[in-house]
Amino acid sequence: MSDQPPGPGPAHGPPPPWTQPSWAQPGPGYGAGYGGYGPPPGPVGPGGTYDRPPLGWVATPWGPRWRGPVGRPQNTGMAILLTIVTCGIWQYVWTYRTHDDLQRYRGEGIGATVGLILSIFVGIAIFFTVPMEIEKMYQEEGLASPVRTTDGLWCLLPLAGPIIWFCKVQDALAAFWIARGAPPA
Repeated sequence: MSDQPPGPGPAHGPPPPWTQPSWAQPGPGYGAGYGGYGPPPGPVGPGGTYDRPPLGWVATPWGPRWRGPVGRPQNTGMAILLTIVTCGIWQYVWTYRTHDDLQRYRGEGIGATVGLILSIFVGIAIFFTVPMEIEKMYQEEGLASPVRTTDGLWCLLPLAGPIIWFCKVQDALAAFWIARGAPPA
C-alpha cells in the first residue's frame, strides 16, 4: 500500500482550460462582480481551477472583467412621446433606468439613485454623465464610442439640442445592448 492519498494527478487528464488568475483572488472589500475584482462565481474544480469561464466574465483590452446583465434598448420615438405626454416625468424614469442599466452591466458608475438625484436637482448634469458612462462602457470593451462627454454641450442649443443629444445617446445605447443579445425595442 502506498502512503500517498488518492487524488487527481497527471493520469486524470489535462487540467481545466481556465485557472483563477492572481487578480481574482478574494480580498477584503472585494466580491464577485465588484468592479471586475473578486473570484468568478461558480463551482471550483480540483486544484482550485474553474471548469470553464463563468458567464459574466468577458475579455477586454485590460484583461477579464465582470459584466452584468445586458440593458434594455428603448425606442427613441416612444421615449420622446412619453416625455411629452407625461409633461417631462418620463425623463426621470428614463434617467433612472439608463443609469441602472449602465451600472449593473459595468459593475461601476454613478448608478440609478445618484443619476436620478442629479437629474432632479442639477438637470444639466445628466447631459454630461450619461454620455460619459456610455463612452467608458464602449472603451472598456475596446470599441470606439459614438458619443463623448462633450456631447452634453448640445443642451446649450434651445429645443433642438436636447432632442439631438437624446437621439445620439439612445442610438449608442441601443446599438450596444442589441449587439450583446438584447431584443430590439
